[in-house]
Amino acid sequence: MSNRMSSEKHAIESKVKIKVWDLPTRLFHWLMICLLAALWWSADVGEMQWHQVFAYSLLVLIVFRVLWGLIGSETSRFSHFVKPPSQVLAYVKQPEKHSIGHNPLGGYMVVAMILVLVVQLTTGLFSTDEIFTEGPLYTYVSSEVASSLTWLHKQNFNLLLLLALLHILAVVWHGIKGDKLVGAMITGYKRVSRDHVTQFEFRSSLVALTLVGVLAGLVVNYLIWPIAAML
Repeated sequence: MSNRMSSEKHAIESKVKIKVWDLPTRLFHWLMICLLAALWWSADVGEMQWHQVFAYSLLVLIVFRVLWGLIGSETSRFSHFVKPPSQVLAYVKQPEKHSIGHNPLGGYMVVAMILVLVVQLTTGLFSTDEIFTEGPLYTYVSSEVASSLTWLHKQNFNLLLLLALLHILAVVWHGIKGDKLVGAMITGYKRVSRDHVTQFEFRSSLVALTLVGVLAGLVVNYLIWPIAAML
């Protein structure tokens, strides 16, 4: 027993805490979860005006995440975690014990989630509940096209739920394996072996704040404010 405790203590002491995720990426992750829950609730209870407000707020986050994936901190850039298919297949066949940042398969999950959210937000702009609420672009298409996009909007949400479930299962699986993903996404730091210590490049949070401010200003002025005035 003492030998086992000694080896576990040695394993802990042989690890070093490094910064992996910046504050903007972490806030995006948790705010997205909150907004998705709010969107589900508002659609379920028929609060469609609030549903639109939450959707446009999510639009700000998604556009920001795409931009941050191009110019943001190193671990947040698509170039850092979107790997060639050959690397993803190699990872599936023989997963690494720990990955710093997104692993090759997780990187594809991030891209898939963003693409599904883009489809969800885009179709929502043309959707209608055929009672009181219409998307801001509803009048620019025919009723047949709007009906088809409304159907796709509803069905695509099921795909979004499936991806969310797969993400949760992956987080649980990694947690069982000793890779504490949730903690890293809360604090920004992760414990890795000394052999894998890496210093990443991080962009200033002021850059992210400026991006969000500009995006939020546009979305609030043109999309959210007209709805908020009626609440």
